[in-house]
Amino acid sequence: MDYRLDEIDKRVIYRLMEDARNTSAPDIASEMNVSPGTIRNRIRQLEEHDIITGYHVNVDFERVEKRLTNLIVCTVPVPERAKLAAQVSQIPGVVNVREVMTGQRNLHVVAVGTSMEDLTRISRAIASFDLEIDGEDLLQREHIEPYAPFGPENGHGTASLTDFISLAGHAQVVEVTVTSDAPVAGHTLEEANEDGLLDDGLLVVAIERDGQIITPRGETAIRPDDVVTVFSKEELSRDMVQRFTTA
Repeated sequence: MDYRLDEIDKRVIYRLMEDARNTSAPDIASEMNVSPGTIRNRIRQLEEHDIITGYHVNVDFERVEKRLTNLIVCTVPVPERAKLAAQVSQIPGVVNVREVMTGQRNLHVVAVGTSMEDLTRISRAIASFDLEIDGEDLLQREHIEPYAPFGPENGHGTASLTDFISLAGHAQVVEVTVTSDAPVAGHTLEEANEDGLLDDGLLVVAIERDGQIITPRGETAIRPDDVVTVFSKEELSRDMVQRFTTA
């Protein structure tokens, strides 16, 4: 089943791509106005759904005893691409193999060697498979940046509206992060309804708190940092959103 990313998931991915080693759950939580437990839960879900598949170290091999890094571009039969990629990745010195969705030049191999002779050895090992080597180039430097559309729009964002889905007939499903000064903060759902804080036709369907999903009931209190999922029969008004996000 596909995993639908919301704004919290996207920011998690952006920050981990930016610097996984020095980014903590509290760092991301402070940007998104949620708890660190929520961020840890999202990371776990992204890993379980194979969206985050690993955490990799970027190494400048030129600084490691002057090793050389080589990019080898190959063409392999499309039906054999995945199998050959797995086989090539096992050659000593190969550090990265990318499958490209084209008919030509569809396998890119990055190899590291101690000398040109060492790189030649790797190239010969690759050429022993059922493929053609189209070109080889020494890599000087690789620049890796996080995926910008998942990052903050203007510096450190603090948006509380994390996700919404438009349904037929103007209905919406919306995720919103409760701020500490929100009118509904500290109220139970029953109290919020009695005080007119929740519009008719609006239903709280889930609350995410400290990485756990709570099934809401009348006595369930809404707390700051909760990620609340609501269903609205009509398009959610700005005033209604502000009851969850600001006094």
